[in-house]
Amino acid sequence: MNRNTKINALLLLVVAALAVLPLALGLGDHKEEPFTGADAEAETAITEIEPDYEPWFSPLYEPPSGEIESALFAVQAALGAGVLAYYFGVHRGRRQGEERALARQDTPDTGSAASAPSAESTSAGPAAERA
Repeated sequence: MNRNTKINALLLLVVAALAVLPLALGLGDHKEEPFTGADAEAETAITEIEPDYEPWFSPLYEPPSGEIESALFAVQAALGAGVLAYYFGVHRGRRQGEERALARQDTPDTGSAASAPSAESTSAGPAAERA
């Protein structure tokens, strides 16, 4: 097993632990809705501190149900992941292309006749080839 495989396996294990441990340890058992988002937690804290608080702004779009809100969030996350994957793919492809170009420059040219055009064919042009 090479070094990258070990690192990837370790990262996968850490992500799995982050997903499973809060559920296994019962970290949200004392709450009515244990895994609500930070927005709901902040709203609850604000209304406890200041019951007469009025928000400055209202949302531009209020989804009709929580399921639609979750679906829109999932679409947003998928688009973000796609953009990041595209960026890293392009970055890796460019790096690999640069490495290949450097490898071609470092290898000595054998000087074979098949790889280099002859002086006659380049100077005469296409008209001489047709004749």
